[in-house]
Amino acid sequence: MAKIIDGKVVSSKIRQDLKEEVCKLKEKSISVTLAVIIVGNDPASRTYVNNKKKACSEIGIISEEYAFDENVKETELLNLIYNLNRRNDVTGILVQLPLPKHLSEKKIIESIDPKKDVDAFSEINVGKIMIGNYNFLPCTPAGIMELLTFEEIDVSGKHCVVVGRSNIVGKPMAMLMLHKNATVTICHSKTKNLKDICKTADIIVSAVGKEKFITKDMVSPGTIVIDVGMNRDKNGKLCGDVDFENVEPIASYITPVPGGVGPMTIAMLMKNTVNASTLQQ
Repeated sequence: MAKIIDGKVVSSKIRQDLKEEVCKLKEKSISVTLAVIIVGNDPASRTYVNNKKKACSEIGIISEEYAFDENVKETELLNLIYNLNRRNDVTGILVQLPLPKHLSEKKIIESIDPKKDVDAFSEINVGKIMIGNYNFLPCTPAGIMELLTFEEIDVSGKHCVVVGRSNIVGKPMAMLMLHKNATVTICHSKTKNLKDICKTADIIVSAVGKEKFITKDMVSPGTIVIDVGMNRDKNGKLCGDVDFENVEPIASYITPVPGGVGPMTIAMLMKNTVNASTLQQ
């Protein structure tokens, strides 16, 4: 039976530490402010933004929301970001993705000041991650590393298989594992013999967004399984990429969905926002 890695417990500790840090900054008359831009009425995006606002309130971070109709012009968003970049009281800027198709995500993300890019999506921040000289880390991969550290799991020398190659999770996850001396294999939709590759893993990180994609015949006894997926099954119940019920008896450690990686993503966003305040000072 695997040990369940509880993201709620770890994220709660991080939030408490950040709350104390924000209090110390306020004593120095330094406020921490996160500006969140959301476009359209996507229910998942709205849920994420509300959760981020709740976390800000809990920690003591000022939260500013800028909500736009899905038909908003790109120039309007770029002008807003330009003004937020210039405001000394705004610590971090976040654009909730995905954006409507008529808007260029690349252009909008690149318009954010890298020192305020608390999602760490800009080309400058991504490049810094590549060489290991970074100010911010993408929130989900950073949260996964925190979970492993909390459980005292040393990844050095271990074979980590990352399933998924997105710029948000897969690629930065591989880099963070490399920085900690893991041997990394990145798998994707064109990978041949995926099952055989996963069977060789000491650690599997799945971020493909497909319900129960990682099955028990892909996992060797004792493997550490990290599930990044957030999917809905045929009954509408939240589930991950991993067939939890059948994989859990085989794994040594496993993250649940919900309650695993999800809470860590928001906790690390809060950490980036607080760090941004210190960096800008």
